[in-house]
Amino acid sequence: MGKAKAPRRLADNEARAVLRTIRISPQKLNLVAALIRGKKVQAALADLEFSQKRIAGTVKKTLESAIANAENNHDLDVDALVVAEAYVGKSIVMKRFHTRGRGRASRIEKPFAHLTIVVREKEEKVEAA
Repeated sequence: MGKAKAPRRLADNEARAVLRTIRISPQKLNLVAALIRGKKVQAALADLEFSQKRIAGTVKKTLESAIANAENNHDLDVDALVVAEAYVGKSIVMKRFHTRGRGRASRIEKPFAHLTIVVREKEEKVEAA
């Protein structure tokens, strides 16, 4: 006798992709996540393609993964997808030290972050002729 299957946490018209332990500060990652929040996926992919931020390529791969999950796992229409949520969470912080003058040391913190992207299928509004 096995455990009952957990109910799906997302709505039927949503899919998500999660990327964990990215070597960037959550504050810098959130700048790129804010860039795509609420946009259609095609516009978001174009924005990430031409962004000057180092992490934009990684965010683009995660968005493409969310789109693939929507298409293959949940049978959603790719052309009607919108980035519903793109949020960043804190992960571990590696502590290192940097030697300074006069026998002192200073602390270097190397933060990591998590990224979650949720895409939602929006119904196209049909105008009556």
